[in-house]
Amino acid sequence: MSRKDFESDQDVRWCPGCGDYAILATVQRLMPELGVDREKIVFISGIGCSSRFPYYMNTYGFHSIHGRAPALATGLKASCPDLDVWIVTGDGDALSIGGNHVIHLMRRNVNVQMLLFNNQIYGLTKGQYSPTSELGKVTKSTPYGSLDHPFNPAALALGADATFVARTMDRDPKHMKVILKRAHAHRGAAFAEIYQNCNIFNDGAFFTYTEKESKPENTVFVQHGKPLVFDGGRKGLRLSGFSVEVVDLTNGQWSASDCVVHDETSRDLASVLARVFFKPGFPQPFGVFYAEQRPTYDDEIQKQMELVMDQRGTGDMAALLNAGDTWNIN
Repeated sequence: MSRKDFESDQDVRWCPGCGDYAILATVQRLMPELGVDREKIVFISGIGCSSRFPYYMNTYGFHSIHGRAPALATGLKASCPDLDVWIVTGDGDALSIGGNHVIHLMRRNVNVQMLLFNNQIYGLTKGQYSPTSELGKVTKSTPYGSLDHPFNPAALALGADATFVARTMDRDPKHMKVILKRAHAHRGAAFAEIYQNCNIFNDGAFFTYTEKESKPENTVFVQHGKPLVFDGGRKGLRLSGFSVEVVDLTNGQWSASDCVVHDETSRDLASVLARVFFKPGFPQPFGVFYAEQRPTYDDEIQKQMELVMDQRGTGDMAALLNAGDTWNIN
């Protein structure tokens, strides 16, 4: 199997230069490495630019309704637990219209991968501000600037007790592939936020973190067991109470051994890192924030069904439908 085997015969119709192309290419390159038959793979999306994704994958897929991809994915995993289910969504689809569905998918720990394309804008409907747009964002729907405090997707997922939370970016396909592979290997709801450039309605929203010139000084890549250093080893993050502070590793006062060592099994530390959220003077974290093993919702459903059938038999649908307060209308 190769990338070609996962490319559909559909013309890709995103705007030229859109970050979605890089994500699609990375996913198609990753698929052969996962060793899952195409017939067992399903991509489910809601509505938005990102949600055209299932058309471009030569697998099964649903292009569903706004914000409801998590509900469909939950039903599919509950009824067909052997399927490999991916959810593709955007910041508007997942965090506005589908916000309620996302948090329940996370707390239930349904065994799926959720890819959240975050471009901080509604692209498909021509550039309105979204739940992740920054305060003061000027758009067609907020001509005097957005008054909304933006969602922090990683903090939201952690707050919903997600068992896997990570962040990557469209302009670093190598890192994105590593994160998506980790998400797939995780058994449970894997939440991966992807910074994605919308070059038509919000061009350069993340360039501070993605461009070669500014990336080293403004990003920190977190790895389990490694100290949090950045800017070519010249700076680091040190715990200070319940937050982190940036320290200079070149002045002789601090060294890498003074920096916090990332522990992806610590929800507390993950929460501290998630709160480094476009904070002036701080690097934006990327990588796996948190990972833990917990029973999945779909596994627990199957166990419960088997237990009940052992106790009460497989049941009789006709008898069930005619039981209790039922009557015939002639």
